Amino acid sequence: MNIYENARSTTGTSLRSRDPSPLSGMCPICIRECKVLCEVGKSAFRGREVLYPEPERFGESTAAANKDYGLNWSDLQIMVEIRGAKGIEEDSDKALFPNVDVSTTLGGVKVKIPVLIPGLGSTDVAKRNWQGLSIGAAISGIIDVIGENVCGMDPETKYSSDGKVLDSPQMKFRIENYRKFWDGEFGDIAVQTNVEDQRGGVDEYVIKKLGVNIIERKWGQGAKNIGGEVRINDLEKAIMLKKRGYVVIPDPEDEAVQEAFKNKVFDTFERHSRVGMPEFKSFVEDVEWLRSIGAKKVFLKTGSPNPYAIAFILKCASQAKVDLLTLDGGGGGTGMSPVPMMQECSTPTLYLEAIVLKAVEILRKKGKYVPDIVIAGGFVNEAQIFKAIAMSNFGDGPIVKGVGMARAPITAAMKADYFVKLAEAEDLPPQFSKRYSDNPEKFFITTTELKQKYGDVLGKELPWTAVGVYTYFDRIKVGLQQLIAGCKKFKLNLIDRSDLASLTERAEEVTGIPMIHKFDEKRFENILDF
Repeated sequence: MNIYENARSTTGTSLRSRDPSPLSGMCPICIRECKVLCEVGKSAFRGREVLYPEPERFGESTAAANKDYGLNWSDLQIMVEIRGAKGIEEDSDKALFPNVDVSTTLGGVKVKIPVLIPGLGSTDVAKRNWQGLSIGAAISGIIDVIGENVCGMDPETKYSSDGKVLDSPQMKFRIENYRKFWDGEFGDIAVQTNVEDQRGGVDEYVIKKLGVNIIERKWGQGAKNIGGEVRINDLEKAIMLKKRGYVVIPDPEDEAVQEAFKNKVFDTFERHSRVGMPEFKSFVEDVEWLRSIGAKKVFLKTGSPNPYAIAFILKCASQAKVDLLTLDGGGGGTGMSPVPMMQECSTPTLYLEAIVLKAVEILRKKGKYVPDIVIAGGFVNEAQIFKAIAMSNFGDGPIVKGVGMARAPITAAMKADYFVKLAEAEDLPPQFSKRYSDNPEKFFITTTELKQKYGDVLGKELPWTAVGVYTYFDRIKVGLQQLIAGCKKFKLNLIDRSDLASLTERAEEVTGIPMIHKFDEKRFENILDF
């Protein structure tokens, strides 16, 4: 399917013509008597709103680019093996896929699967689904990161006279919700802080008063690098946020704007947060300061800028000896990333990893410290995770220790919540209820396992949304075990570049992984030399 510049599902626009101009995306003949709204047409009425994924869906949706970047994980193929076994005895009764160990450590934190949920902050879609996401992450044994601006967006946050956070019920809720079912061994809850959070003293608050172990500094994300954005549908809250120092557009204190809002000329304000201006020396000092006030682990989360900037990011992370660095590939957002930025900005995920591996190779040759690395950006299944980790292993262990997944678990939580509500209303799709029943205890396949472990709390203290997230991650775990076993390897850290082949010349050029017809040519010839 062709994607045109002037009509996108993310902006709720379309075209009248079936043969649009490939260059502009406009209909070859644009006529006055057209009732179809393309992006130009819709922009004539709604202006800046058309820069964003349908504002009417804010809080109930996530968004991603639909641009074809010319290279993605499907351009790599997993090369399975028929002989032997690594990481386990060569015994047919033991070399079974459920025995594959897919656990690892991310920044020194043990996780059951090589996944973390990156910073889900003040967007409504994160807030509304937090209970399911956090508990689902905790029982899955992975790291969950509370994103930026949570304290600043909480109307009940109390501040000191010098503008520092004293108490935030929303932040407390997010942390405590994860810890309800956390086993204290696998995974942990982290708090991400940006410029606004740093000014408000969020670091000190969550470390000293709420006992948080991990702080993650936020420099940007793959969908945008202009600061966090949300929509506000309440005038008083918009005014409050402006007084707290946020950038709010249009100005909620302007009387003409207030009148327009009351008259429904527009329904929501935009709240924007600032971006940092990272400098090498100040960042290293900042990380040292975080550790001095009690942070046990310090992470860095950033977007996917140009290669030169990626080198700068690796330099800072190395010198500061951060425990974990998450780099977010271009293309996806969790709420309000501008569509043009999602489409056209940042380095797409697979290109990003290739550049990161090049930078790490240079650092290692110089004997420099390399933090654990997580790659994010559009991951939804176990094959993509396998490829990202295997591609980074040149023979001495994976450089990429795991992946960040945000949109996929949000979808799992939203879908679980929606279908449970449909079941309560006796309105499930007939095919679904016929195949899987109309009872959540039956249509979530992991309920038996979870009941055995947690007792009769499903649908109560352990909400169905969390069951949905856990069930999704269970599929990821089993799928990953199967793929790794197919390569006759039984530990996650054993998969490497020899388990992959490129399907296209571009993939070979970017990754350095040979195409299938060139795969292990020397061994191929040696086997036949008998």
